[in-house]
Amino acid sequence: MNISLAAEPVFYLSHIPITNSLLVTWILMLVIVLLGIFIRFGSWVIPNKVQSFLEVIYESSYKFVNDMLGPKITPQVYPMAITLLLFIAIGNLAGLLPGMGSLFVPLEKHGEIEWMPLFRAVTADLNMTFALAIIAIIANQYFAIKFLGFSHYIKKFINFSSPINFFVGILEIISEFSKILSFSFRLFGNVFAGEVLLAVMYYLVPFAVPIPFIMMEVFVGLMQAFVFFLLFIVFVKVSLAEH
Repeated sequence: MNISLAAEPVFYLSHIPITNSLLVTWILMLVIVLLGIFIRFGSWVIPNKVQSFLEVIYESSYKFVNDMLGPKITPQVYPMAITLLLFIAIGNLAGLLPGMGSLFVPLEKHGEIEWMPLFRAVTADLNMTFALAIIAIIANQYFAIKFLGFSHYIKKFINFSSPINFFVGILEIISEFSKILSFSFRLFGNVFAGEVLLAVMYYLVPFAVPIPFIMMEVFVGLMQAFVFFLLFIVFVKVSLAEH
């Protein structure tokens, strides 16, 4: 049984290590691009089951965001929000597919051959969840500046009108950085814990017993994707508030 907190390199490109989670990330990016092409050019007037399922996701998620942000802001924010939701949801579910953590490739390290897992769930890598958190927070700041204006928004953090407002501004700056930790560690902790749980169950009882845990991880994976999506929308709404 192999449990590693960090993603393991599986090969090198010009001395740049390519980890198993990065390899899965590239595959997921290709899947999402192909999904987008299918939605754009493969739509039918009378939708099939796949198209109907995708339309339900689109309509329900768009209505959810529109109810929170309003018709003026939603068209700008929704593409980023749904992209984060789809990437994280597909990434979490992909971590439960056969072959994740069970296929190994040889890699020479320090003159010795070590066997590394070929695939790993992308959100079980703290680097990935940290990058997603940074992207979400930067997008949050961008939308706030776009709709409120730079001079108006910056007063939330730098305000010398009174000692209280100055101190509140410092707290707001700390709060923005704490959001990155909240985003990244929540997603990483839940997915990595599930990965470890399934690895232990497969090792101890490799047949029917792990099935309920797989079902539980499917639910947790989808729920964590929705939580990330929801927090992103909530943080945008808070940033656009006048106070």
